[in-house]
Amino acid sequence: MAYPGGGYYPAGGFGPPPGGYPQQDPMYGYFLQIAGQDGQIDAEELQRCLTQSGMSGSYKPFNLETCRLMIAMLDRDMSGKMGFNEFKELGMVLNGWRQNFMSVDTNRSGSVDGGELHRSLTSMGYSLSPQALNLITRRYSTHGRITFDDYITCCVKIRALTEAFRRRDVSQQGMVNFMYDDFIQCVISI
Repeated sequence: MAYPGGGYYPAGGFGPPPGGYPQQDPMYGYFLQIAGQDGQIDAEELQRCLTQSGMSGSYKPFNLETCRLMIAMLDRDMSGKMGFNEFKELGMVLNGWRQNFMSVDTNRSGSVDGGELHRSLTSMGYSLSPQALNLITRRYSTHGRITFDDYITCCVKIRALTEAFRRRDVSQQGMVNFMYDDFIQCVISI
């Protein structure tokens, strides 16, 4: 079964990391300014970074919980923080989601309705039932409109849940069995 919204996880091996050595990447200096002493970015640092970069689309910062979710989505070492490669991947993912948001926000209101969200998720390869789409719209909208911050939260959760499901669907049949504790860990980690 093909899963949408995927993400590419390069295989380990010898030689330089994907994209070369971080010190040669122009984003690395910016990352170090944000990361501070520990060389990692936590949720508060990510929130400041995204606000200063204008990624949130307004002067209002991303919700701190949204930043925690973004870190959890890419936190492969389970440190609760982001290293440079995770930060760089997040930048690419956020830019893609922002472009997608802008393409479905046809009236340029800065928010999307349920129909626009449906088009957005469909364009990312997700095929969800009308019931799931209605539930998602109700969960992330205020007066029927979903702001960019809430849209990002929605995209992070759908991607992370899809990845967790994919890891457990070894036969690629679109069906898994969860032990209760595994289910709780999966949902809470997102």
